[in-house]
Amino acid sequence: MEREAVVSARRSPTLPEYNISTSTLAYDQHFTKTPKGMLLLAEIVCGMLVWILVGGTDYFHLSALCWVMFAAILCWVVTTCLFIIYLTGAYNRIPQVPWTTLSLCLNCSATALYLVTAVVDALSVNQGIKGRHNYNCWAASSFFAFLTTLCYAGSSYLSYCAWKTTEEER
Repeated sequence: MEREAVVSARRSPTLPEYNISTSTLAYDQHFTKTPKGMLLLAEIVCGMLVWILVGGTDYFHLSALCWVMFAAILCWVVTTCLFIIYLTGAYNRIPQVPWTTLSLCLNCSATALYLVTAVVDALSVNQGIKGRHNYNCWAASSFFAFLTTLCYAGSSYLSYCAWKTTEEER
């Protein structure tokens, strides 16, 4: 008899429970309007165009273009992750990470890597026959690779300014 009372007490709801999920991450709608946000978006779009244009061809016959694909996708993934971190404000939740220094290192590394990638991509264009699909795509990807390099250089400058300001405040 006691057991029935305990079981029935467990089954009877006392108060309705609501499964409300709250997130500590917030969408920063103004971030994409800042110079840093616009450059990150430009890096993502132009970088994506680079690897899509190269990936749509028979690039695997040239080892130089395999390098272009590797570098373009690597930078694109890292930049996309950094964009999401800044867009959601996750960097505010993890103060142990020196975000200004990390951003400076990532942007300077990506600038150097993309400069090499753009040059390799441009030198590989002449491997295609003029007017053919591969040639046109490789030429366009070379243009966007140089444009992406300029975007990363701009981000490097902004990151340097933020890093310098942070260091002076200490």
